[in-house]
Amino acid sequence: MQEMPGAAPAMWHLCWQAAVGREFFPEPSLYGRIRDLLIGAHQQKGRVLVDYALLPSEIHVVAEIAPGDTAGSVARAIGNVVARWVRAAVGVRSPVLAGPYRACRIGSAVEQREQARMLAWRAVFLGLCTTPAHYPHGAYRIALGMASGAGFDARPLLRVFGVSVPEARAALRAWVSQRPSEQERQLWELTRGLVLATDSADAQRPAAAKEVRRIAAAALVAAGDGNGIDGALGILETWVAAKLNLNPAHALHGASNAGAARGRGLVGCLALQHGLCSAAAVARYFKRAKATLSEQMAARRSNAVDQQILATPVSRIIEEAVALRRAQSKTVQTLRA
Repeated sequence: MQEMPGAAPAMWHLCWQAAVGREFFPEPSLYGRIRDLLIGAHQQKGRVLVDYALLPSEIHVVAEIAPGDTAGSVARAIGNVVARWVRAAVGVRSPVLAGPYRACRIGSAVEQREQARMLAWRAVFLGLCTTPAHYPHGAYRIALGMASGAGFDARPLLRVFGVSVPEARAALRAWVSQRPSEQERQLWELTRGLVLATDSADAQRPAAAKEVRRIAAAALVAAGDGNGIDGALGILETWVAAKLNLNPAHALHGASNAGAARGRGLVGCLALQHGLCSAAAVARYFKRAKATLSEQMAARRSNAVDQQILATPVSRIIEEAVALRRAQSKTVQTLRA
């Protein structure tokens, strides 16, 4: 997501990933130096360092940035220096960063609270500790009063959880105690570009990885049981097949009748509409020719009834598809018992 200067201070999540085979902290002293770098980069008027997490392969910053300033200006004051310090520490000039920084706008207090929870749990998810409060290189312990701030002011982070410091600390601790689900974790990672989703492979083309940054597309991938683009298309397939009263859902793969063709066209339209993948990827998933699928998609867009189906919010599609799959799984287990 690209930053745009606005009329009011904006909240941004900035993150960097280390290149393959690299880590940001080959020397323990770099934790303190980079923390001080983050603090220094926000001492300019109109900038506030709200939250941060320093991890071996990731650096995360949540910053409030004034109008006329940009997330890019903050990022450049951090990323270039980090790369230079790490290269000096290891004595090698190969790339330190996996790519450019990534910026994601935080649009509400609800999103800010969710961001704080995900950053607190990030070290646990990466296998660095067993509970969020045990990790020493982030803002969470400081905000709880368990560690010295060392120049970091935790009040902007606490402010979103309560008026008084004791009240805010208690609310923050209670909120973070709710471990994010695997689906929530995947959605957060996908929308931040921290992980990629693979698409379908065939005899002529190996599977490819792509960023899925749009929230609707990321939600579909996260609901697809870790199966990348194919898993997300499976969610759409399950829902469309049920919507058209086609049973079972794999009829969209195997059948050549008009109902299955309509279903494949609807899946293709939904995939493109929500930024999940290309028509070519949908065609590979169904093992059909792209030209044929494109014709079926065009027919669906011009059909009034199908237009109503395509207008269904993606959150409802996911909710209903997951419920359908659970019901189908229970039915299978009952039959086997």
